[in-house]
Amino acid sequence: MNSKYPDLLHEAEEGMARAYAPYSNFRVGAAVLTRGGKVYRGCNIENGSFGATVCAERVAIFKAVSEGEAAVEAIAIVSANDPRILPCGICRQVLWELGGDLDIVIGNASSVEVLKLSSLYPQPFKKT
Repeated sequence: MNSKYPDLLHEAEEGMARAYAPYSNFRVGAAVLTRGGKVYRGCNIENGSFGATVCAERVAIFKAVSEGEAAVEAIAIVSANDPRILPCGICRQVLWELGGDLDIVIGNASSVEVLKLSSLYPQPFKKT
């Protein structure tokens, strides 16, 4: 794998294995890498009340923040259904607010792409 983040997609795949997606069968995994080198995994967790569903990206970054991590370097996102899965709008805002212009790592074992969050979310809401 030709990437600055050789293990992060694997960590996201490990997260995806724990996804709870009985309604959509669309399993997603994410892994956040902090500037201190720690990794926090997440998975999507669906609910019969769809508004209570949480995306893998938010689970991963919320875990990092809840453990006291304030500096996030990157997040990897994977899905068996879509090799180029990108964060939804809500996740883009949460990632921006809690991680800034971090790297978004997407792909699989044969193809890896690294994007800046600002390329996906050029005009985020900012704290005033």
